[in-house]
Amino acid sequence: MVYITEELVRQRAEHNECEIFSLEEISLHQQHIERIQHLDRWCRQLRILYLQNNLIPRIENLGRLKKLEYLNLAVNNIEVIENLEGCESLQRLDLTLNFVGRLSSTASLRQNPHLSELFLVGNPCTGFEGYRQYVVASLPQLKRLDGTEISRSERILASQDLESVRRRVMEQEREYLERRARQKEEEAVSSCLEDEENQEEEEEENQEDEEKEREFWNTPCSFTPESRLKAYRFLEKKKAKERMKAQQKLEKRRTLITSEGRVLNVNAPKLDFTLTEDEENNTLVLDLGVYRHLDTSLIDVDVHPTYARVSVKGKVFQIVLPAEVKPDSSTTQRSQTTGHLVLTMPRAEGEVKVRKTKTVPRPIRERPTGRGGSPEDRKSPGPEWLEVDPGKRSAVDLTDIVRRDGARKDHPRASVVTPPTSTAHSGFSEGFVDDPEVPPLLDVCPTSGIH
Repeated sequence: MVYITEELVRQRAEHNECEIFSLEEISLHQQHIERIQHLDRWCRQLRILYLQNNLIPRIENLGRLKKLEYLNLAVNNIEVIENLEGCESLQRLDLTLNFVGRLSSTASLRQNPHLSELFLVGNPCTGFEGYRQYVVASLPQLKRLDGTEISRSERILASQDLESVRRRVMEQEREYLERRARQKEEEAVSSCLEDEENQEEEEEENQEDEEKEREFWNTPCSFTPESRLKAYRFLEKKKAKERMKAQQKLEKRRTLITSEGRVLNVNAPKLDFTLTEDEENNTLVLDLGVYRHLDTSLIDVDVHPTYARVSVKGKVFQIVLPAEVKPDSSTTQRSQTTGHLVLTMPRAEGEVKVRKTKTVPRPIRERPTGRGGSPEDRKSPGPEWLEVDPGKRSAVDLTDIVRRDGARKDHPRASVVTPPTSTAHSGFSEGFVDDPEVPPLLDVCPTSGIH
């Protein structure tokens, strides 16, 4: 049950700087209010009061509003017009679409001398025979009834036949009250049965809410304050269930990152995906099979250094990456034919992949056998001779000019030179030792030429 609270009144008085004592106009419509209270003590200066489209069953606690000029109580559950005698300045009263069936209660409005306009459209009393004549004759201060101006001739005719009209109205009112009493009894019995059924239905979880809702709205019922209040209760119960389900969904939301900081792999939308490594471009490529006809505005992509997260219609897809990537350099593309989402994420370490080149082995030539080495010695690691084709030489080969005795003919560099006995022209020092692997030096005489 919703009541009028000070917080609600101050909230609706924002145009008056939230001051309620000097408030002259307030709108409390569509607040599901079920009782009028506190306004006659908090807002003594009220001139206009809007209370339409609520669940108010009775007019009360308004007698102290001496300056009230307009009261709107349309679309409520009011059955009797009462407790308005203290509203001395009341000029307009709107009771459209209520349940006023006691037409004789309009006589209480005679205490409001300034009342000039009254609305009773949509109430059961408007269906009574002689309804308009009775109201016009009972309230001589009225100028308009249900939006229609009251002429002088209409008022005279209504006053002339007032007694007969009153008798007919009273008979119809009595019948209505008896019918209304039976409706209340039926509603009380049906409400008790429904309470028992609701308890059983709460235990039976297999019955779907849609079936119960369809059954409720398709069941015929009379238009009464109880049925309207029942419909309101049903809607409130449905909203409470929806809020509870939403709360449960929030509580059962999947854990994406544990309390220890470990990122989990999640595939709530149940999409097909592939994660590959492009070694040539040094990137990671995620191909996510998003629905083909899904609007792109319903997809949200969030790339982190160690994981990627994609939200598809609120459902989260999350995958841990095998290597650290650069979120700022990552790109996202979507295929217009298949609808797939492709995330290209470059690696963060910036590795350079070196392509392998084919190496041709260089043939190793055997060293010459001039030193009498064995084949095993020739294959052992060491300096190798580089042979040059004699036809490709560009300089004069001095080793072939003079041939000495005892020189081997198999290789020009294998010639053995006997050290000279005299050092007059050679210039050798006494401690010189001839190396057989060094080509022989020629003794050049400046006068006689080459010897």
